[in-house]
Amino acid sequence: MEKNRRAPTLSDVARTANVSTATVSRCLNSPDRVVEKTRKRVMEVVELLGYTPNFAARVMAANRSFTIGAIIPTMDNAIFARGLQAFQDQLRDQGYTLLVSSSAYKPDVEEEQIRALVARGADGLLLIGHERRSEIYDYLKQHQVPTLVAWSHLPEADLPSIGFDNRSSMASLARKVIQEGHSEIAMISGVLTGNDRATRRKNGVEDALREHGLEANHINIVETPYGIEHGEAAFRELMSRATRPTAVLCGNDVLAVGALRAAQALGLRVPEDVSITGFDDIELAEIVNPALTTVHVPHREMGRKAASELIEMVEGKSEGRTICIDTYIVRRQSLAPPR
Repeated sequence: MEKNRRAPTLSDVARTANVSTATVSRCLNSPDRVVEKTRKRVMEVVELLGYTPNFAARVMAANRSFTIGAIIPTMDNAIFARGLQAFQDQLRDQGYTLLVSSSAYKPDVEEEQIRALVARGADGLLLIGHERRSEIYDYLKQHQVPTLVAWSHLPEADLPSIGFDNRSSMASLARKVIQEGHSEIAMISGVLTGNDRATRRKNGVEDALREHGLEANHINIVETPYGIEHGEAAFRELMSRATRPTAVLCGNDVLAVGALRAAQALGLRVPEDVSITGFDDIELAEIVNPALTTVHVPHREMGRKAASELIEMVEGKSEGRTICIDTYIVRRQSLAPPR
């Protein structure tokens, strides 16, 4: 076996394919700018020689790392999977690599991860939601790192966002529940502290109750971490209280599935005895029995648009736009008028 074999270079590819090094570079970095016949020949040579572009040289030439960091609250939950996959696919199509971290819903951990990604030369950052200390926003401005928020739409916020209006989306669902005839309404919410998405969904339920002349200030609510088992425990707590709700609105589909399991374990029929709704419209919402009425969030569209916008920010083509993605209610079997 030959030792110390020299790695193939860009010049080797160009010579073998009988093209210029500039053409090889365009084939690798801007393939749409090269005619198909030439691009095919060059890529066949790249495969034949086993050529790998010199990433360090590319970074130095462009003064960018071609790396985007994303910090999500958790990897234990399917809620972020669709959007993040679409985000990564769009980044890859445009020559960028994604680094993902999880903060476990802990603000101090998120701050550590932000600083670590900036220190490692991330060209831009994707964050979830707007609620964090002002000091970290000052840090990002100081280091001039383009940063975009997803899963939340707040036009007045410090950072641009590609997201949806959590408050109005949940208010629309709550109105639907009230229009079905429910007045004894409870909510299973994610932990509100440090989570603007959960807080605004709670605000949305209160808005709808207030609009219909129902008591909004004392909504029957249980805060809990996200997870099926937490949804089960929260539902049992609600049903042990003096006034039992006829409808339970859940902060996401995972909590709603837990509530559904608890209802069935307690011998309650859904929706005959109690209606249960979710939020997000992940696959789980459709396959449980009964299937969940929920709010559909277009995660893939949000992920693709977020990637495109963040790349434009990194490349100096945009200062960062705030775009609201529309949601809609998906009516399934878990909601019915009270009996």
